Amino acid sequence: MSVVTAGPSAVDAPSMDGLRACVHCGICLPQCPTYRVLGQEMDSPRGRLYLMRAAAEGRIGLTPTLARHLDLCLGCRGCESACPSGVPFGSLLEATRSQLERQGVRAPGSDHGGLSMLLQWFPYPDRLGALLPWLRLYQWSGLQGLVRGIGLLAPFSRLRAMEALLPRLASAGAAALPEVTPPSGEPRGRAGLLVGCVQRHFFPEVNAQTLRLLAAAGYEVVVPREQGCCGALHLHSGRLDDFRGMARQLMRAFPADVDVVVANAAGCGSALKEYGHWLHEPEAEAFSQKVRDISEVLADADLPLGAVPVAVTYQDACHLAHGQKVRAEPRALLGRIPGLRLVEMADSDLCCGSAGVYNLLEPGMAGELGRRKAERIRETGVSVVAVGNPGCIMQIGQTCRGLGLEVEVLHPVTLLARALDNQGGGR
Repeated sequence: MSVVTAGPSAVDAPSMDGLRACVHCGICLPQCPTYRVLGQEMDSPRGRLYLMRAAAEGRIGLTPTLARHLDLCLGCRGCESACPSGVPFGSLLEATRSQLERQGVRAPGSDHGGLSMLLQWFPYPDRLGALLPWLRLYQWSGLQGLVRGIGLLAPFSRLRAMEALLPRLASAGAAALPEVTPPSGEPRGRAGLLVGCVQRHFFPEVNAQTLRLLAAAGYEVVVPREQGCCGALHLHSGRLDDFRGMARQLMRAFPADVDVVVANAAGCGSALKEYGHWLHEPEAEAFSQKVRDISEVLADADLPLGAVPVAVTYQDACHLAHGQKVRAEPRALLGRIPGLRLVEMADSDLCCGSAGVYNLLEPGMAGELGRRKAERIRETGVSVVAVGNPGCIMQIGQTCRGLGLEVEVLHPVTLLARALDNQGGGR
């Protein structure tokens, strides 16, 4: 272990009860992506919990070595689903990362500057939106093909990784969603729609499709104009003060009279559901109780769906399956589409390597996990992959393209919207 550089703080300290709940049984090991790749005990959930507990109890310090083992963790929470003791690994990881952040402890060779740069852009919709015209010009002018063809970005690893993930952007900016949309089906209530940051700019059609589906399910849909970032990236990187500020701003943007707050991005939804835990305020707890993934909201809706004859495999986004414990609802919804054949893939709930901005900070590990995911997809023989998180859509799409695997990677609501369009024997 490295020389002690700092000790734990009482501010946002990890739960000792949570740390001590681990009985070191090892059931989590096969569910950990980094352990599968590296085979190292300290890069498994059990090993990381041992280090976090030792630091919390003062037996070791908050060291660069500890920071490195936690940097390599995707925060996918697959271990939580496997754990028979109910260890809350996600919140323990985030709390320990906050301790490292407060003490300024950095892992050797860590890309902390890169993380800070990414956090200055991705969680700020206005800043991200300002880039869109230039990114659109880059793609539609043919410059992208030239840059890739001559390898112009080869010396710039992070920029190259970001460029490779960029989805195909629409030729013109998407129209802003109406602030209030009346229900088109039997009235069921009032829903507030979270439009996100990456989702709003890179996949605006997913938000528009989500709105249509909610209205068809009988909801009056409210899209608050002033909503910003949910703070998920700051939460996962241990910047809890920034996260709390973003959370409070977002909660203020939503009307108090909405019956449900709908998220269509797994990472955002998971963070929203944890506001009560991290903010320790009655208002935050009440807000969290209203949050639902779009698949949860539509699960019992009577949607008029037409046929979509296609073979689809479903990838469990980590923060939907493990963070929110939502697995059955997306599959049930896809199974209700006439003509759609759902094919299960092996390791569907193993992380694809996206994990927020992990694939930009740890491209080696993310690339290997993406390759393994693409191979599992290839085994299914399908032409469409459905996954409920924009980061996963970009990661899986980029990896499949790189391996020459021709599949369409999209959000489940896109398939549901196509089925809605096809009702009554339409196109």
